[in-house]
Amino acid sequence: MTDSRNSTAPRRRLAVISGASSGIGQAAAEAFAADGWNLVLAARSRQDLEAVAERCRSAGAEVRVVPTDVGDADAVQALARAATGFAQQIDLWFSNVGVGAVGRFLDVPMATHEQIVRSNLIGHMNDAHAALPIFIEQGRGVFVNMISLGGFAAAPYAAAYSASKFGLKGFSEALRAEFADHPGVHICDVYPSFVDTPAIRHAGNYTGRALSAPSPILDPRAVAAAVVRLADHPRASTVLGAPSWGLRISHFLSPSLNARGIKAGFERYFAQAEPAPLTDGNVLAPPGDGARIDGGFRTPPKHSAGSTSAILLGAVILAGAALMARRSTRRP
Repeated sequence: MTDSRNSTAPRRRLAVISGASSGIGQAAAEAFAADGWNLVLAARSRQDLEAVAERCRSAGAEVRVVPTDVGDADAVQALARAATGFAQQIDLWFSNVGVGAVGRFLDVPMATHEQIVRSNLIGHMNDAHAALPIFIEQGRGVFVNMISLGGFAAAPYAAAYSASKFGLKGFSEALRAEFADHPGVHICDVYPSFVDTPAIRHAGNYTGRALSAPSPILDPRAVAAAVVRLADHPRASTVLGAPSWGLRISHFLSPSLNARGIKAGFERYFAQAEPAPLTDGNVLAPPGDGARIDGGFRTPPKHSAGSTSAILLGAVILAGAALMARRSTRRP
């Protein structure tokens, strides 16, 4: 009889995923499992992590669940120890946690602002501080930061989110420079535009209006597939979705005009959106509404179908016009 535990069988690679309990993190976990990886899954909700883990185990993956608040540096170090105890090596660490709140800066409590920065920036720094020494010792590894189009252009009514994403972009760029002497260690950033995940409903909302997202909106599975590709084809930056490119260009041309255009888009949307209660969302505590990949926004309401997208496109056009006007005034 042939021993199925043949020692010559290839080692299954291991991915650590923080923020794995829903949305892009869950989609990435399922994509890695389908690709033959083993997994260590982290988030605040054990119940939701176990639901994701069962789906991944059904695809043949070995999975360890480690409930973790990435804002706690000691907890993230414990996550790293659990991962190295689970497998011979960590091949990829997907730092995916992200929370946000929408509302005027002064309407959002400072405790909420602080937690957004702690989760979206300090949490990713904690992930890197735990993962990168392991990668150095191994001589290889891929660290993936989930950022967003918010890393390219500031979003009025989401000040703390913007601060965290701008900071995260700068953090990644600094790390890449520091680790240039470690060619086997890769720092990768992913910048998707609006993604159809529960994160939109989970966001803190201090506007008094229902939140939605403008089209086009990405399938989280497409974002997850891009993360999986980075394991074998690492690259510094992966930009997904036309709005990300548009905002990147418009911010480059005229940051202030771009921000005013986005502000106008938000205000136009809020003027038409349905009333909604104020909420902290999942910023201060996990939502507890079950592991789900999709947010159900890919058929947007009529009042939001094109309003913000049109404003974003207008911001690009206006920024380009402003640049041309500025250049023309400099000519003799």
